[in-house]
Amino acid sequence: MTLIDSRPGIHATWRRLAAETGVAIDADLIVTRLGPPLVQEMAYWFPEEEIPAMAERYRALYPDHAIEPTTALPGAREALEAVRAAGGRTLVVTAKHGPSAELHLDHLGLTPDVLVGELWAEGKAEALTAHGAAVYVGDHVGDVRGARMAGARSVAVATGPCDESELTGAGADVVLPDLTAFPGWFAAFAGD
Repeated sequence: MTLIDSRPGIHATWRRLAAETGVAIDADLIVTRLGPPLVQEMAYWFPEEEIPAMAERYRALYPDHAIEPTTALPGAREALEAVRAAGGRTLVVTAKHGPSAELHLDHLGLTPDVLVGELWAEGKAEALTAHGAAVYVGDHVGDVRGARMAGARSVAVATGPCDESELTGAGADVVLPDLTAFPGWFAAFAGD
């Protein structure tokens, strides 16, 4: 979780899918390993041939179960404002389904300049490069890999499934405890 804590909503959506399908899905486990694309998680619970239909059903359930319980993480709004105050543009690149990510951001009043969904790990480099990102903030080793592949400064926050040592080991340029530390870091970075 970088900008938002979607765990409660994701948990609720998986529980609803489990109730509909009769499949014993461990939503508690799922929310401990968020980051990779939905279809990767689906593979733990459904046969390969059912994954496309189950992913479609999950995405249909998502707006009714996942948006309301999701909260902005401390410092999220201030992080976006810090980039804009320095004359930068904000870009959110997520593995989450783009329309779902947009619902979350709209609900929470977080308005990036650009939102790109359904890119994971090194795949995020595509959007980061296309938009000229100098810095990419993420909570997962996949985010670090994407930033490095794009030649962007990798700023990691230890608010997701990966701890500080994992993020550092993956090559993050800096690891912050959370986004509340980002405006100060970014002001120093932008001033260099």
